[in-house]
Amino acid sequence: MSEFEGLRALVTGGASGIGLATARLLAARGAAVAVLDLPRALADVPAPLLAVAGDVTDDATVRAGVAEAADRLGGLDVLVNCAGIGAQGTVEDNDDAEWARVLDVNVVGMARVTRAALPHLRRSASAAVVNVCSIAATAGLPERALYSASKGAVYSLTLAMAADHLREGIRVSCVNPGTADTPWIGRLLARAADPAAERAALDARQPHGRLVSADEVAGAIAYLASPTSGSTTGTALAVDGGMQGLRLRAPAHSEEERA
Repeated sequence: MSEFEGLRALVTGGASGIGLATARLLAARGAAVAVLDLPRALADVPAPLLAVAGDVTDDATVRAGVAEAADRLGGLDVLVNCAGIGAQGTVEDNDDAEWARVLDVNVVGMARVTRAALPHLRRSASAAVVNVCSIAATAGLPERALYSASKGAVYSLTLAMAADHLREGIRVSCVNPGTADTPWIGRLLARAADPAAERAALDARQPHGRLVSADEVAGAIAYLASPTSGSTTGTALAVDGGMQGLRLRAPAHSEEERA
């Protein structure tokens, strides 16, 4: 029997990218899974996933969507806060409206969904929340000031939530992907002057030499959400090819350099 057999999960941003990979993996491991995403994104959500409409920037649709998911699933045991958006630029490149928009989705959106889900999670014997954070929360990346600020807030929010809800039986952790092969990165590369060169630069930035896959991030989320990880909470799990912690020497290019 899978470790998720009999459990009910809700994945925000679950219609594409890391969210969809996570929803599919949880379902494959036995969970009943609903995905909450914008209505326009839900058309291609595959069975057996349940599609639930909701906008994480709107409290009314969040509450309605979480209630619908809990009703259709018969409760909630796992919440994966994956909905998020990217941002480029230094601290001076985005105006106040863009700062407000990104923080509203990436940070307050997580708070809205978790707030709506907590009454259901408190009734679970295996409650877990996993927030999708980023390497940008713990490492300085160029031209990612706004995005990094939002993910730094997600990291701190995760720790605070873990402390607040541990004694209610709810574990809270986050996963910190490196640069992942997601639709947002695909759009970023498509806008680059030289997409192939930009992709090569992103690959090379991570010590293992490639982008992180959505399935790899999903595997880490499943570990954090699993009831077999009952002593894991307040944890940030890096899935970054060693980007956060490793400092490799440049490869040698000649016999003299290797000597």
